[in-house]
Amino acid sequence: MPAGMDQTLAQLLATPDAYLHSLEGGEAVLVPMDRAAYRRSIFLDHRISPAGEGGWRVPLASLGTVEANPPQLGWIFHVAHCGSTLLARALDELAGGANLVLREPLALRQLSLARDSERLRLVLAMLARRYPGGGRSLVKANVPVNFLLDEIAAVDPAAPAILLKLDLPDYLLAILRSDQHRVWLRTIVSQFAAELGLTRQLSDAQAAAALWLGQMRRFAAAAAQMPHARLLDAEQFYGDPAETLRRAAALLGVETNPTAIAAVVAGPLFTTYSKRPDQAFDNTARLARRDALAQALGAEIAEAQEWLALAAPDAGSLAAALDAAAQA
Repeated sequence: MPAGMDQTLAQLLATPDAYLHSLEGGEAVLVPMDRAAYRRSIFLDHRISPAGEGGWRVPLASLGTVEANPPQLGWIFHVAHCGSTLLARALDELAGGANLVLREPLALRQLSLARDSERLRLVLAMLARRYPGGGRSLVKANVPVNFLLDEIAAVDPAAPAILLKLDLPDYLLAILRSDQHRVWLRTIVSQFAAELGLTRQLSDAQAAAALWLGQMRRFAAAAAQMPHARLLDAEQFYGDPAETLRRAAALLGVETNPTAIAAVVAGPLFTTYSKRPDQAFDNTARLARRDALAQALGAEIAEAQEWLALAAPDAGSLAAALDAAAQA
């Protein structure tokens, strides 16, 4: 590296304006961002909305100075299609840019498929960077990252975390509701079959139950390892969003007040689809869809529950651990 470039790289990495988007071989792909770009990027994968064109590719080894800083992140882990994007965007609105809310960083997902503890520490340190005067960064992970939970918890066990889940019947309604969702389910279960202990082909209902079970076991283990982790049922969030936001903000270090929370809950975020803001959707529409699906998917729900009863002799102790994490 030419003389003077070290200082330039240090300046580049001093703030989150150079976002670690992804890992390619031995290089880090950095994308130009600013506070506004982070807020408008509903997801930070290929759907990212950067602050400008271009970017930088730097050797991963050159990011070592960032790695020395402690992560100090807050987390939202979730089981998919359970309101996590809505929760993260609502917290983003409440934070007003004081906390960066990083929704589904691609580099974390990459590491869930190719685990590497050294790279994980580096990625966590890069995600934890703050703007001057800002609060901790909050990461809304995606489902594959649940299979990294043990390593993330080991790096920073004191981190505050929300473990957002659905009970099995509601989970099945969420992820079996369309062919597209079922393709996603089969892909994830195939990618993590070893971690789920699966050795044979399962029906969609059985695969959904296996994926739910694997995530619940990891949530229970994380709650035991992370004293500031709290389990949250998505139905509780949907039913009482204001109180849920109050508690979530307090846990994750987002400064807010009842007036601000009421304004967010009454605003467009809760009357549109969180992933597609141009599409109208609210809790009334969600409940109507859920009721219709409960009839259509009744046989598969029964099949999944039967599979779970045979496959999970630890179901009682697991439920007790999850209840304890929810009530802490």
